[in-house]
Amino acid sequence: MSHSPSGEPVRPARPHHKLTEDGRRMREVLSYSRRGSRFTPRQAEAWEAHHEAWVIPDEAVDAPDFDLSTWFGREAPLVIEIGSGVGEATAALAATRPEVNVLALEVWVPGVADSLWRCAEAGTENVRFCSVDAVWFLRNVVAPAGLAELWTFFPDPWHKKKHNKRRLVTPEFASLVAERLAPGGVWRLATDWAEYAEQMLEVLDAAPELTGGQVERWDERPVTKFERKGLSKDRQITDLRYVRS
Repeated sequence: MSHSPSGEPVRPARPHHKLTEDGRRMREVLSYSRRGSRFTPRQAEAWEAHHEAWVIPDEAVDAPDFDLSTWFGREAPLVIEIGSGVGEATAALAATRPEVNVLALEVWVPGVADSLWRCAEAGTENVRFCSVDAVWFLRNVVAPAGLAELWTFFPDPWHKKKHNKRRLVTPEFASLVAERLAPGGVWRLATDWAEYAEQMLEVLDAAPELTGGQVERWDERPVTKFERKGLSKDRQITDLRYVRS
């Protein structure tokens, strides 16, 4: 963490906020692209009803004294989901784990709004949402060994070769995750893109702090609309599970 001229700590700028020396927005290689922000009537209703209690404003994480436990109202083991989409897995999994704090990082705000009504319908009180970059958040907010579990379900495969560099699962990211997971912490992943699954296995098998590999489908993870779409196109679903040694 850098410091201001007055000596106070300052978090590094988040993606989309970094500027060049001459004041232009810096171009960055990110694992996602921003999508539309228009709400449907149901999304707008869910947002109005629940965002104040369950959504952490992006700018809140910039504060050097930002504390996740304050937003959850308690201290509890932390589980992070990267790319929660419309919250199908988020709501279902969090409902069966009331003893943990689940933070869903999703940059598509209408998806967050969808997730809000799903969580309300499931009766979950232990989920919070934020739309900041997940890599930035893990690096700059989560403490070493501060993460009990990480879920990465169906990240964008960026299947065109020229876009492979935008994939989330890289050696650098695997090293970061290993540092943030507590000993015995679990990283669960799933993809419907065979070539990406091969890359994930290659990357994670090479990470010295992680042990695991391909596993049978995690039966607690609900079959989402996205997964059904992959299955309808005869894609094989690959589940991975790695543990921090």
